[in-house]
Amino acid sequence: MSCIFCQIAQHEVSANIVHEDDHVIVFNDLFPQAPVHMLIIPKTHYSTLNDIPPEDTTVFSLMHRVAAKLAHDRGFADKGYRLTLNCNRDGGQSVYHVHMHLLAGRPLLWPPG
Repeated sequence: MSCIFCQIAQHEVSANIVHEDDHVIVFNDLFPQAPVHMLIIPKTHYSTLNDIPPEDTTVFSLMHRVAAKLAHDRGFADKGYRLTLNCNRDGGQSVYHVHMHLLAGRPLLWPPG
């Protein structure tokens, strides 16, 4: 499979993994946009948000739960963090495997870009 995130999830490509369970894997972004910048991906491959079938009602709740736990465990939950999902080229998606950005460690401005 040519999807780099699938290769990371299958441990075929190394990454700085910070969390893994049966459903999601989390690793540090290679090009961080904040002091904390992790990517949370489902182990199941979906190219874009548009490709997640309506019957899969768990993918976002699993990703969100892991993000909230990481924020709490690493001490930035109360100060604040941002979760971002990009979809397709105009939405800023560059890797076509659904992923959630977890950003923290500095004030995050709005609008984002």
